Amino acid sequence: MDTKHCAVDGWVDAIPVPGPRDTVTFDLVVRPADIDALDDDAPDTIVTCTSGDPRITHELLNGIQPGDLLRATGTLVQPPAPGEPARLTVDALEVLDTALVPVLREMVLDRYGDYVVIFDADRDQVPVFTAHGTWVGLADNPDAIATLIDIHECVNGGDA
Repeated sequence: MDTKHCAVDGWVDAIPVPGPRDTVTFDLVVRPADIDALDDDAPDTIVTCTSGDPRITHELLNGIQPGDLLRATGTLVQPPAPGEPARLTVDALEVLDTALVPVLREMVLDRYGDYVVIFDADRDQVPVFTAHGTWVGLADNPDAIATLIDIHECVNGGDA
């Protein structure tokens, strides 16, 4: 397999997803510097990224949202077959620009690691569940979500 250590700049395509053995996976949409020279219908390049570094995993699961511009540095493995995405094992991550904060107009689901919260623009309170659907509690406001999750993990031994 052909590998290369490099840095890739791209936009986060979707919310990063936790993986096995404390890893995280996310896709970067990468556009070439000479985008004007390409056809209008030229497809974007997608690079599938993974990391097992605890600091990077934490940042991706708690601080990154779709649309953020990142520089991911690591080992790039070329795809085994044409049409498949390249894979980058990330060992350094830099946020180059953040996406605009979404304006809540209706109900929105969001993920906090192994937890799911429901934001409702008409209410300050935020229901919190585990990703498996177990009720955790009702946070008084968005700022209280982390405290509620911390209490749940202390009581339940860190199992979501």
